[in-house]
Amino acid sequence: MGPAAAPDNRPMSLILYNTLTRAKEPFTPADPARVTMYVCGPTVYNYAHIGNARPAVVFDVLFRLLSARYPKVIYARNFTDVDDKINAAAKAQNVPIKTITDKFKAIYQADTGALGVMPPTLEPCATDHIPQMIAMIETLLKGGYAYEAESHVLFNVPSFPAYGRLSGRDRDDMIAGARVEVAPYKKDPADFVLWKPSTPDLPGWDSPWGRGRPGWHIECSAMIEAHLGATIDIHCGGHDLTFPHHENEIAQGTCAHGGATYARVWMHNGFLTMDKEKMSKSLGNLFTIHELLEKAPGEALRWAILSAHYRQPLEWSDETIAQAKTTLDRAYRALEQVADITAIPNVAPTAVIAALEDDLNTPKAMAEVAAIVKALNQATATADKARLKGQLVAAGNLLGVLQQQPAAWFGAAKDSSGVDAAEVERLIAARLAARKAKDFKEADRIRDMIAALGVTIEDRADGTKWRVTE
Repeated sequence: MGPAAAPDNRPMSLILYNTLTRAKEPFTPADPARVTMYVCGPTVYNYAHIGNARPAVVFDVLFRLLSARYPKVIYARNFTDVDDKINAAAKAQNVPIKTITDKFKAIYQADTGALGVMPPTLEPCATDHIPQMIAMIETLLKGGYAYEAESHVLFNVPSFPAYGRLSGRDRDDMIAGARVEVAPYKKDPADFVLWKPSTPDLPGWDSPWGRGRPGWHIECSAMIEAHLGATIDIHCGGHDLTFPHHENEIAQGTCAHGGATYARVWMHNGFLTMDKEKMSKSLGNLFTIHELLEKAPGEALRWAILSAHYRQPLEWSDETIAQAKTTLDRAYRALEQVADITAIPNVAPTAVIAALEDDLNTPKAMAEVAAIVKALNQATATADKARLKGQLVAAGNLLGVLQQQPAAWFGAAKDSSGVDAAEVERLIAARLAARKAKDFKEADRIRDMIAALGVTIEDRADGTKWRVTE
């Protein structure tokens, strides 16, 4: 199901918190006929953890909301497919980096698809944009914003006086930052790498500065320039990317385009925590999306992710997931009770839209959904049931939930035939990801797996539908 449409006569009133100005502001795109949005995607060398899912889910809601308001939204979410962690994984397994990245790109797409995340308009990969990165670095060198040193090319931070505005860090904080690399060839301790040399055992590309590979930050700026333009409407990512990644993006992107604004609105989601501590590998409290999908439906994980405001920390626990599952059970049960009633096509109720327009206030929007469920359960007239069913479905589309038939959600197919509905949905999402990646051999393999479960699938304009084979 696609996002619900907004009434044409409702005034534009979307309010978003802009990290750059530290204030909530009315959102007005530079060109209402072409809204541009970029989200920093994963580095594909391993399974993504549930913390990585938060920006994918949160900004999917934003994508749905924008798509309901504007005729064309260009949403790009990249894949970082050249990185030292990828190199290490490839070396450990004695395979090319593409073997690693292709595998985990498909897994990421399938896992986030199982969370109800719609495919972005574009999913650019860093390795497909090396010429654009080289061209941008050359522009920065010509403008005096970058310099060569010991086979590296570095951005000279003092050449951009506005550096630090996004993160609000002073110079001492920036230099002391844990992710600022100290190197003897730097003119200034805060300078960051645009290009670095590759030894023969590492992936590399020919460049004016020798065989090498790009620095992390230049990747996003080059892909944004290639697909969205010099200035974009909205740039999103996790809070941990504010510095240095996004700060560096602004510096190089602004200087490469003659001082043009790089991104007009910056949005950052908060961390997931467990026992009030940020999820991290060092604490051993990371859970992958993949393993969580073995224990809970994707929509329950999505509802749990949206249960806190995106800018606030979200405490993650089994109880969080269980509460989300219980809430969705009630909504699906209400839809099950009116399965024989045709919903009146509708937009999401004004209260739901207003909550999301207020800087994506998903907790409030979800409370409004609960109110619709209650009203639907109490309705007696068929007309009221049809109207409320339409509102509930439309609200679900906007939040990316209630996307299944109640029978599939409750596993009715499994009760009668032994088919695991959740597993079928997961495999369908994996097949979709494989087809999107043009890995048709893998897509056919997954289709055979689905058939082996006793299920027939049908690809239709409104998505892939399935039924137990008779």
